[in-house]
Amino acid sequence: MSLTKFSSALGRIGATGAALLAPAVAFAQDAAAPAAADAAAAAAPVADKGDTAFMFICTLLVLLMILPGLALFYGGLVRAKNMLSVLMQVTMVACVVMLIWAVYGYSFAFGGGTNAFWGGTAKLFMAGMTPEGTAATFSDAVIPEYIFFLFQMTFAAITPALIIGAFAERIKFSAVVLFCALWVTFVYFPIAHMVWDASGLLFGWGALDFAGGTVVHINAGVAGLIGCIMVGKRTGYGKDMMAPHSMTLTLVGAALLWVGWFGFNAGSNLEASGGAMLATVNTFLATAAAVVSWSIVETFTRGKASMLGAASGMIAGLVAITPAAGIAGPMGAIIMGLLVSPLCYFFVSVVKNKFGYDDTADVFGVHGVGGFFGALATGIFASSSLGGIGYADGVTMGGQFLVQLEAVIVTILWCGIGSLILYKVTDLIVGLRAPVEAEREGLDLASHGEAAYHS
Repeated sequence: MSLTKFSSALGRIGATGAALLAPAVAFAQDAAAPAAADAAAAAAPVADKGDTAFMFICTLLVLLMILPGLALFYGGLVRAKNMLSVLMQVTMVACVVMLIWAVYGYSFAFGGGTNAFWGGTAKLFMAGMTPEGTAATFSDAVIPEYIFFLFQMTFAAITPALIIGAFAERIKFSAVVLFCALWVTFVYFPIAHMVWDASGLLFGWGALDFAGGTVVHINAGVAGLIGCIMVGKRTGYGKDMMAPHSMTLTLVGAALLWVGWFGFNAGSNLEASGGAMLATVNTFLATAAAVVSWSIVETFTRGKASMLGAASGMIAGLVAITPAAGIAGPMGAIIMGLLVSPLCYFFVSVVKNKFGYDDTADVFGVHGVGGFFGALATGIFASSSLGGIGYADGVTMGGQFLVQLEAVIVTILWCGIGSLILYKVTDLIVGLRAPVEAEREGLDLASHGEAAYHS
């Protein structure tokens, strides 16, 4: 047989053999495919149902803080003719920010980018998110990305709503909505990324902020101070009676904030573990200590402890413990609560009167000052010698305190400069101040055509 014929015969044999073996190969491939799929499924992280349920409850608790908690707290602090305007402002700002968060806010804060100041565009319009997808966080918890998205959304919604209390009773409704939309975009989202994203600037420095001392409270407090100065004092401030119209509603709102704050602080642990319970214990103890402390200070300075003071102390204690909730020990939390109230009381009763700015609901005096104190005190009470969880390897108390101070300064500068510019932009576009006639009539009727109460 010639070489050519031999090669041709081998080719035919090979082709025949391949044809005969094809079903077996296909069967083997079909059998291997499910096994490969099973292996891939086993390798993919699966969300823990218990942690998911826990985070769902915490998310709803933070929503409770906004509506009705914050709305009633601020609403009770203003005059009756402005009650509904405050409720409407808080409601609308929260809803607008929720929509912004879905379109680009989540991506700007947690989009997975490596930039130190923003998260990039990978998550615009919630791109790539599915019910089966899990969140990539700095925690060991495995939870659906949807619930992480929602939990952080409630933080983004409440922070600009906190600012409203500083300039309540004299600002245009359109100005509130426009400013807050701009503010979350250029101030809140970058700060949230810097503090809580693994690629963020302050996260990289090692700054500790468990649940929002810098991101939420210093941010809102600084923006509130600048806002109340730029909008100006209420007509008749210092002459007319401007006492809160309903301390009952204010206390109801404060109590709802306290209840919701457990979602705020414990939920920031991102899983239902001992860390979440530490945050819960600290939220109880620091707040209780701050209420008692504020009342003691008032008793010595005014001769009587007031309900407004107790409510203010409640918020001050919650603000102070927020950055340290899962970091400090319980005794440290009590000390923080005892110390924050005298400090905030001094700013509310002395500093504000000295400089004459009209911060309607004491946003700066409580959230700003309480946030400064809490962020700095976290660096101290994180020490294991004081019952805290301890520092990273090689970090001392002095070193951590310095990092905390640097984080506070960065937040003040970013928020202060950014807020100043955005108030100016808002004023140029729609104007900040409501007309004097509208202010005297009350923003309920002037801005919304309805009244909270009817005689």
